[in-house]
Amino acid sequence: MLDPDTLAWRWRNGELAAVHHPQQVDFDDILGVDRQKSRLELNTRQFVAGAPANHTLLTGARGTGKSSLVKAMLTRFSDRGLRLIEVAPEELTELPRIVDPLRDARQRFVLYVDDFSVTDSGPALTALKAALDGSIEAPPDNVLLYATSNRRHLLPEPKSDNLDAHNLDGEIHPGEAVEEKISLSDRFGLWLSFYPFNQAQFLDIVATHLDRLGAMPLTDEARKAALQWALARGSRSGRTAHQFARHWVGSHRI
Repeated sequence: MLDPDTLAWRWRNGELAAVHHPQQVDFDDILGVDRQKSRLELNTRQFVAGAPANHTLLTGARGTGKSSLVKAMLTRFSDRGLRLIEVAPEELTELPRIVDPLRDARQRFVLYVDDFSVTDSGPALTALKAALDGSIEAPPDNVLLYATSNRRHLLPEPKSDNLDAHNLDGEIHPGEAVEEKISLSDRFGLWLSFYPFNQAQFLDIVATHLDRLGAMPLTDEARKAALQWALARGSRSGRTAHQFARHWVGSHRI
């Protein structure tokens, strides 16, 4: 029996382990991805209300808020019965065991798979397909899967996959290997794509974080330092902006 007061669990060593201090991510602190926020918030709101909702795949550039957005759903909807269960990609073969004790619970569960990719024809791939759409057993209506990945099709895509492509009446049709990879991501009803920020967007996010962390303005000095910080890391992401703001505010307080 799951403790109804526990907000999050991890699947480890064949059992659900309670997370006693889940990370609290404020929905409003995720910046620069308003469209993605709106769509995931609506999907999750449908889910906790007992209405139909979709498994969701969040893909794209690192540091743009994919994982934070999933965690923010717990902060936003835990008082309405939402719970989060973190499942490592290599543990996906355990999905039937993970889901079974959840079926009759009153809470609504999001299975959270971070940095998700699987290998061709591996057992995790088979288990995931069955869990999403394809098992003889009806899926529980109080469980959804939210997965983040750098790959839209979740599987490695070597150049050899394109060798099976063929031309039919002037149209290019992908080969079986590519079709197999696409079929996996197709089982997620909602796709959310995240993109790198341009310089103006990055600086806007930096300015917001500076204001929230220490009521500090984005001066010319801070702007120059933020761009140098991003250049050194090779990334103009929300994560990089937040890290710079913490450095800038913290260094000016000591």
